[in-house]
Amino acid sequence: MSPRRLGYDTRPYRRLLPILTARSDRIVPVIAVCSTLLCCASARAQGTGPIRDDAALARADAEAIAYKLTTALYHTSTQPNAFDVNLRGTLDTHTAWIGFYRRASEFQQARAGYENNLALPFGRLTPSVQYASGGFLGGSLTAEIGERHFGLLGIGRTNLKDYFNVNFDPNDSILIGAGTRALPNTVLSLYQIRDDRLGTGQHVVHLLARVKPDARTRWTIDVFHKEGRESAGDEIKVRGTGFSVTYDYDRYFLRIANDPHVNFTPNRMLRFSAGIRF
Repeated sequence: MSPRRLGYDTRPYRRLLPILTARSDRIVPVIAVCSTLLCCASARAQGTGPIRDDAALARADAEAIAYKLTTALYHTSTQPNAFDVNLRGTLDTHTAWIGFYRRASEFQQARAGYENNLALPFGRLTPSVQYASGGFLGGSLTAEIGERHFGLLGIGRTNLKDYFNVNFDPNDSILIGAGTRALPNTVLSLYQIRDDRLGTGQHVVHLLARVKPDARTRWTIDVFHKEGRESAGDEIKVRGTGFSVTYDYDRYFLRIANDPHVNFTPNRMLRFSAGIRF
């Protein structure tokens, strides 16, 4: 979800690197604050007394932060390889993350974000906000309406600063879709994310299946079709179908994705990810 794509024209990198250097004193404190908050919350969850009863232990376990570390390698057909590392921490309904993206010596960007998954009588509401070096600021609001069968609605907005988005869907967009939990151990959803601000015609249709055959394993399969232009006014309009497959086993997971027109360019990208939950 990116207003301007930074993976495929090196001129924006050369203009942006001095800004990143100049503002590094702002990003480091942001990352430090996120890390401190997560550590403090973890310390509170673990307690400080020398002796704790079973109820206290159970409460501490329920209040412990669940971490997820993801590393990714991006291989693009006409560009140098890039890598990304992302650490997420979840405590109750709150999730915070920090991440870092780097592509050879051309571009790098740090980011930090937060979201809250709110349970409401009609479903769930998830507001989120994200900041990245270079002055990028973005936010989104997504609603899941219903339980067994549900609708999906969402909106995203940014300040249009340069940003490399690892989600690869339009950022300034609306989301509409539906899903069901009627099948055993399966969640199916069909939704579209469409640019409604920049005039690019970008839209991506996702068919997503999450299948949990047993307590220790899960498959997540996302088949998507995308159409649109890299930026408003471009004559070239791309269209193609890609996929992403994720396999979870216990605390570990692996993911492979094939995007035939990454960031709505002619370039094909293969993405390899691996991670651990702890």
